[in-house]
Amino acid sequence: MGSFFTSTDLFTMFFILLSTFLAIIDGKFSEQYTETKATKHVDKITHLHFYFHDIVSGKHPTAILVAGRRNSFGSTAMIDDPLTGGPEPGSKLVGRAQGMYSMASQYDGSLLMVVNFVFTEGKFNGSSVSVLGRNPVLDAVREMPVVGGSGIFRFARGYALVKTYQYNIKSGDAVVEYNVFVMHH
Repeated sequence: MGSFFTSTDLFTMFFILLSTFLAIIDGKFSEQYTETKATKHVDKITHLHFYFHDIVSGKHPTAILVAGRRNSFGSTAMIDDPLTGGPEPGSKLVGRAQGMYSMASQYDGSLLMVVNFVFTEGKFNGSSVSVLGRNPVLDAVREMPVVGGSGIFRFARGYALVKTYQYNIKSGDAVVEYNVFVMHH
């Protein structure tokens, strides 16, 4: 019988324990910032425009069903979808949409989206934006909240405006246009 923990799990637990131990030795578990110290930044607003390619068909799908029956309440897909600068599949790759979505409504086509947009190009390379929200896919334009980010987008907040650019009813593949407005430090 195998171990319950992988080497990555053990490393993570060791790191957490070490960090906690060092914080206790230092005598600080948390630190209060004064208003001056906390406000030494200027928020920026960045507009990101890209296309999300959700491929559920063929030999190399980027979204796979992990629970339930496709397009029924509770169905859940894990995704690693390409993000491109244009709507064509051969457009320049700018990142990946990694996460999951679930059919969250029994009555309409609303998804719960839990997605990190991980950027791999230009000045945003290595940074990500996290979206968590309701996506009523039958609406012409949907709005979802940006709830966080990393790298350049640390402390991110904002919103994504989403439009289906193309949907193949036979295959289930979709190309979705994203306009994301991110406020960050």
